[in-house]
Amino acid sequence: MALGASFTPRCSRGTPSNRGGPISSETRINDRIRVPEVRLVGPNGEQVGIVRIEDALRLAEEADLDLVEVAPQARPPVCKLMDYGKFKYESAQKARESRRNQQQTVIKEQKLRPKIDPHDYETKKGHVSRFLGQGHKVKVTIMFRGREQSRPELGFRLLERLAEDVSEKGFIEAKPKQDGRNMTMVLAPHKTGKGNKSKANAS
Repeated sequence: MALGASFTPRCSRGTPSNRGGPISSETRINDRIRVPEVRLVGPNGEQVGIVRIEDALRLAEEADLDLVEVAPQARPPVCKLMDYGKFKYESAQKARESRRNQQQTVIKEQKLRPKIDPHDYETKKGHVSRFLGQGHKVKVTIMFRGREQSRPELGFRLLERLAEDVSEKGFIEAKPKQDGRNMTMVLAPHKTGKGNKSKANAS
């Protein structure tokens, strides 16, 4: 009995009517890999070398692992011994974690003038506080015009005041710096906002 024909893919055991299981069409595994030989990589990343497909399938079955084609464009294709079901699960977990991290690093922006009036300042401060409370970073930009450019201390004082006013929600991640006609500062949310708020109230 030929090894390639008799080997039941590990990820589809228990469902003999659907050999190969519900896998992605982009990735070939086990007896779906129809080439005479492959460059085999062991489960720990060790290089086994070029082997016949029958031998690679036999090694996978003996190790209770799947033979997964990881580089189909190579000549011969590169295959690795692995638990394909576990690999798919871990890949999905990493993708979700990556999406979460991307959402957490969204940077909002608020623009202020050096001589902003009190009402506008309170409005802008409210926006910054809300963004920080939602877990977003905030880039605060002071826009100088005309003669205001000769008074950078106005921008510094305004940014320091804003940082102090929202200190319960966030902290200065990037200190104020001059950038042409603008001055910028980045605020980041506290990782444990409730704890910081409690500390602030206690003080």
